[in-house]
Amino acid sequence: MSYKILIAEDDAGLNEGIRLALKQNDIVFVPAYTLQEAWEFFEAEHPKMVLLDINFPDGNGFDFLWRMRQVSDIPVLVITANDMELDEVKGLTLGADDYITKPFSLMALRARVENIRRRTAKTGAFLYEKNGCRFDFERLDFRVNGQEITLSAAEQKLLRLFVTHPGQTLQRNVLVEHIWIDGMEYVDENALSVTVSRLRRKLEIKGKDSPIGTVYGIGYVWNM
Repeated sequence: MSYKILIAEDDAGLNEGIRLALKQNDIVFVPAYTLQEAWEFFEAEHPKMVLLDINFPDGNGFDFLWRMRQVSDIPVLVITANDMELDEVKGLTLGADDYITKPFSLMALRARVENIRRRTAKTGAFLYEKNGCRFDFERLDFRVNGQEITLSAAEQKLLRLFVTHPGQTLQRNVLVEHIWIDGMEYVDENALSVTVSRLRRKLEIKGKDSPIGTVYGIGYVWNM
């Protein structure tokens, strides 16, 4: 199966140069030169990774990253001429997996992409099916009693932690550390409670208790 990478870069020459530098038999590249194109291709092509520039004629890549992180947890490598530390912190806080500034060597870019692929390959594919729930974490297809539900990136991470640790009490601080890996100092203390509440509503099955139980003063447990 091919590994699809979306290259969102408005410089056509650099976009093509990145493609040539990363060219491998198992990789398919989808070039986008505007954010509108990038979003359309992201929704239609279902890439496994996004290489994302920040400055576009039709918008800001950080806004694209924020929007994408509401629905997907696929790896994102930010590529930009913005070399200020605040920009890097912002990108990582919004959920970027890595950040590289222009000008950069194509060898360094290739090494970063391969590192991300190796790291995510360990946790990519996983299918959970039980009691009317079907969660395909590789295809990002989540269904309850056959009805598709849309999960934010944080909700996907939380759900995966729950279903891979059934019956185990997961402490609040452990969940926060796993869900908001980057920029934890910016996470409001109520963020976990809000995320759990939203996930509970989306997993609701009439006549049944929520599979997410609360262990008061400690954390949560998956009861399914």
